[in-house]
Amino acid sequence: MAATATATDLSNLKTAVAGLDQISENEKSGFINLVSRYLSGEAQHVEWSKIQTPTDEVVVPYDTLAPTPAGATEIKNLLDKLVVLKLNGGLGTTMGCTGPKSVIEVRDGLTFLDLIVKQIENLNSKYGSNVPLLLMNSFNTHDDTQKIVEKYQNHNIEIHTFNQSQYPRLVADDFLPLPSKGNTGKDGWYPPGHGDVFPSLSNSGKLDALLSQGKEYVFVANSDNLGAIVDLKILNHLVAHKNEYCMEVTPKTLADVKGGTLISYEGRVQLLEIAQVPDEHVGEFKSIEKFKIFNTNNLWVNLSAIKRLVEADALKMEIIPNPKEVDGVKVLQLETAAGAAIRFFDKAIGINVPRSRFLPVKATSDLLLVQSDLYTLEDGSVIRNTARANPENPSIELGPEFKKVSNFLSRFKSIPSIVELDSLKVAGDVWFGAGVILKGKVSIVAKSGVKLEIPDGAVIANKEINGPEDL
Repeated sequence: MAATATATDLSNLKTAVAGLDQISENEKSGFINLVSRYLSGEAQHVEWSKIQTPTDEVVVPYDTLAPTPAGATEIKNLLDKLVVLKLNGGLGTTMGCTGPKSVIEVRDGLTFLDLIVKQIENLNSKYGSNVPLLLMNSFNTHDDTQKIVEKYQNHNIEIHTFNQSQYPRLVADDFLPLPSKGNTGKDGWYPPGHGDVFPSLSNSGKLDALLSQGKEYVFVANSDNLGAIVDLKILNHLVAHKNEYCMEVTPKTLADVKGGTLISYEGRVQLLEIAQVPDEHVGEFKSIEKFKIFNTNNLWVNLSAIKRLVEADALKMEIIPNPKEVDGVKVLQLETAAGAAIRFFDKAIGINVPRSRFLPVKATSDLLLVQSDLYTLEDGSVIRNTARANPENPSIELGPEFKKVSNFLSRFKSIPSIVELDSLKVAGDVWFGAGVILKGKVSIVAKSGVKLEIPDGAVIANKEINGPEDL
């Protein structure tokens, strides 16, 4: 599409966008800026021969970080420099839920948001600090979130919300905004990816307010990553070394081969995403031997540096074109990712963190892991059971019958014990009794039209089950 759109198209687009009164002037100019960059065909590919593996100075091993200061006063001083920001723009639709994904119950009746609030409140109470929580909502989650955060009014935590930008979807045929063609509902718009966190933080006025309170660093993470808790060792390292940006990376497993990785490129540290990789090198990119780490999207960024770069309009992250279809109309949405901003910051580093800091809940199979005896809850943090010898979590594949949270919950009387499980595949009309124990490699696939009930207290180890006769 970049090749076919003309200067006239851009001119027509500017006129149409100027007439969209649902969005601010900042949003209009940000959007036109993004489209202009996309049309200019800025190079997305990297020169493969220039890629270098980052040294330990650039991607610092977590176990080489200095210990956290011992004194409570020093820890309070550190925490008072910090703000926690959760990306809260996503809906729970893929898991069959309405409203923001962060209000799905994760464990013990507590939602993602409940756990986040608990964690920060615990820090504030323990050290007498004031770490605020910022939620970046999208227009999809804003109204619901405003109502939900009211319940935390009497908690020891300051919560601020702001909206990321709202951009119009582009009609592929004529390059005009969908809302100017009569589709004025929510379908006409999109939030332009989490790379938008930096300009939106600035446009909302929150950035200046935080700087005036003496805040120095923001810890940005996805609201559905249960492993993204405040880490004092990381914060202490960044403050001591005056790093403007830090991306937490962790060793790849076969499940993460598509995740972006950090490289050294022309003297700077840079995120390399699969979309930027020339076709002939994709196999190499996916290799765990060559590119050993991937981006967790836990990011620590200096607030003054964000202000400097946003004001200079210097954050020109790689554009991710995302084609969609709305009511039969082919549309395009242009997005950017926050991790790609790393190359614009001075003294940017990665820290190679333990896998425990990456525990995203994207599907009910992840929910099964975190609701099981593999984890416990402590002060809002999900802690892994030390009884499990294998450092990797079991691989879990649940059939479409389990896709929605409500269906998933109704099919388990209680979540099975999986401390000794290696892999689990479940498909068909399967129902689990209470106190079931699963070990080794287990496959439970009900034949078509057969209701398969796993009895209470069943112990299933290294077994394939296709019907009641196999139990």
